[in-house]
Amino acid sequence: MKKKRFFNGNRIDSIITHIILIIVCIIFAFPVLWLILSSFSKSGSIYDIDGFFPKSYSFSSYIKLFSDTSMYDYPNWLANTLYVAVFSSLIGTILVILTAYTISRFEFKSRKILMKTTLILSMFPSFMGMTAVYLIMVNFGLINQLWSLILIYAAGAPMGYLVQKGYFDTISNTIYEAARVDGATNFTIFTKVTLPMAKPIIVYTALTQFAWPWSDFILPNMLLKNKDLWTVAVGLTHLDETQFTRFAAGSVFIAVPIVILYFALSRFLVAGVSDGAVKG
Repeated sequence: MKKKRFFNGNRIDSIITHIILIIVCIIFAFPVLWLILSSFSKSGSIYDIDGFFPKSYSFSSYIKLFSDTSMYDYPNWLANTLYVAVFSSLIGTILVILTAYTISRFEFKSRKILMKTTLILSMFPSFMGMTAVYLIMVNFGLINQLWSLILIYAAGAPMGYLVQKGYFDTISNTIYEAARVDGATNFTIFTKVTLPMAKPIIVYTALTQFAWPWSDFILPNMLLKNKDLWTVAVGLTHLDETQFTRFAAGSVFIAVPIVILYFALSRFLVAGVSDGAVKG
């Protein structure tokens, strides 16, 4: 009798949990659904949408997004965003992996102090240093330069090395000792032994380093004054109310690559995060 009540109690808890999760999913999914449907609205202005959803649908917003570039050059903004995101991801991934591997595998003076300092600094929001970053960029003449964004994104990337360090900590020392017995140098161990085993965390790092500049607004808006150099996030915010459906279409289109990448690389993301969290 007690066993039956136990199973009934578990079933009720499971039903309640699933109901709560479904409600939460609906709450978070509704704005996304509304934005997607709004991007197909036949009317361009937000004021022409009667109620939550459009009454008539069309692909005209997506067509204008890439064809009507006289005032709002979305293809150029997309190219700028891709340029910044790709190179920031490449350089940032290299710096993060090197930083995490060095701190994980080598003992050196002030190692623990460095780890504690970076941990404390990472607690502060990044926008707190925006004024200082802007003044530095002005003094070095780096305003209106796409590669100045790449420099800032890549330079700040090693601050988030803890997950990667945790992953490298899980690799057994016996593997490195065997490689050293065979006469391998530190560089050979890193390139021939560590990197092939660290594929999940490398993919995770590259994707996270790509996603940040891909969707960032604050830094590009602060440094890029020339309209031809805007990224998508900056350009879309300059669309007026009569171009709302184009704004929605641009927002949906810019989200598609990230969604595809996350689904395609989900197994690497799960492995990277779970293994990196063991000793991170």
